[in-house]
Amino acid sequence: MMTPEQMADIHAKAFHGQTSAWSLREFEDLLKEPHVLAVSDAQAFALGRLVADEAEILTLATHPDHRRQGFAKSVLILLEQVVMGRGGAVMFLEVASDNEAALRLYESTGYAQSGRRNRYYKRVSGGAADALILRKSLLPE
Repeated sequence: MMTPEQMADIHAKAFHGQTSAWSLREFEDLLKEPHVLAVSDAQAFALGRLVADEAEILTLATHPDHRRQGFAKSVLILLEQVVMGRGGAVMFLEVASDNEAALRLYESTGYAQSGRRNRYYKRVSGGAADALILRKSLLPE
């Protein structure tokens, strides 16, 4: 499992120039919460929060040097498995509307848009991007 330091480092590199990266303190505090779940491999991690049977993906990041190699998909699937193992039935997340790589990942793994928050993500360079709210049922069909 990655340390909070490794998560903060990868998060800063993965989201450089897009939005403010989470601090080491934020990762340390989140990981202390009883409902927060963390999964990782050597190059990517995902954090989620499970309350009752609903889980929210808080963040998912892959080191930029290792993108497009399946690491994000691997930790996403692992997080879903952990959530299901703890009784989770549905996953939600927010993703920036201009994050095409993330949108492809989530769509390819069965997530569908269920809402939108206009101009939600403030960009470091100015401007803003909408947040798309995506949802996936984890129950067998």
